[in-house]
Amino acid sequence: MLCKIGEVEVWRLLDLHGPFMAPEALFPTAGSDVAEVVERHVPGSVCKATGCLIIPIQGFVLITPTHRILIDSCVGNDKTVPAFPSWHKRSDGRFLASLHAAGLTVDDIDYVLCTHLHTDHVGWNTRLEDGRWVPTFPNARYLIPAADEAFQKDRMSDLYTESVLPVIAAGQAEMVQAGHRLGDHVTLVPTPGHTPGHVSVQIQSGSRKAIITGDALHSATQCWHPEWHFKFDADAERAVESRRFLLETASEAECLVLGSHFSLPSVGRVFAEKDAFRWTDLSEL
Repeated sequence: MLCKIGEVEVWRLLDLHGPFMAPEALFPTAGSDVAEVVERHVPGSVCKATGCLIIPIQGFVLITPTHRILIDSCVGNDKTVPAFPSWHKRSDGRFLASLHAAGLTVDDIDYVLCTHLHTDHVGWNTRLEDGRWVPTFPNARYLIPAADEAFQKDRMSDLYTESVLPVIAAGQAEMVQAGHRLGDHVTLVPTPGHTPGHVSVQIQSGSRKAIITGDALHSATQCWHPEWHFKFDADAERAVESRRFLLETASEAECLVLGSHFSLPSVGRVFAEKDAFRWTDLSEL
């Protein structure tokens, strides 16, 4: 178990962890010394061999008193992603092994909650069986941001046809808006910009709160530099506004923050500092 928020257990499901892209490519407005800045704030996050940012691709399972909720389903297997060779047509058991380590099987998941519809957050929505894409989690309702579904439907990309459309066709999908509540403990927080309908996830149990970032942040360094644009943000300035909103909310509420692309411990606190913020790992609190 990664941590516990009141009555809610949080388990981390790791799919991949390794070098992704060069910091100067991922953060194009950060300046030529971006790698040094990132390494100063998050030591060990820039690969010495490749110069690329090392990030995990991971989801989280929330075990509440009433539900088993998967937040984001990572890259998956057999998916068509030629732009990223390490993601393309994979065959790997790590993600499902992580689920089993939490004492769960695919049949146990009640909800799959997608913070947004990008390849590394929806891949295990489906799996290939006898040449057909079928929902990986047969008993789950899939909660999908409505604005993202409309955008991806217009594109009709491999992502949509492989990882989204099959759960819609199976009658397991529900299009949701920010503010949607799931049971007594989970609420979707609007953080658009990375994608049109991007949401972060607030967990509350008793007096304890936590926020799962989704892709509102990709590195803890963005706490110190929330103004940095990210290469894959659909609307970079709106993403900056959402990032600041999320960080301000987390700081003022004194809640835990779980970084969807933060390496272990992946959990920490955000503190206001001058015109920006400071990240502190849970292990250092």
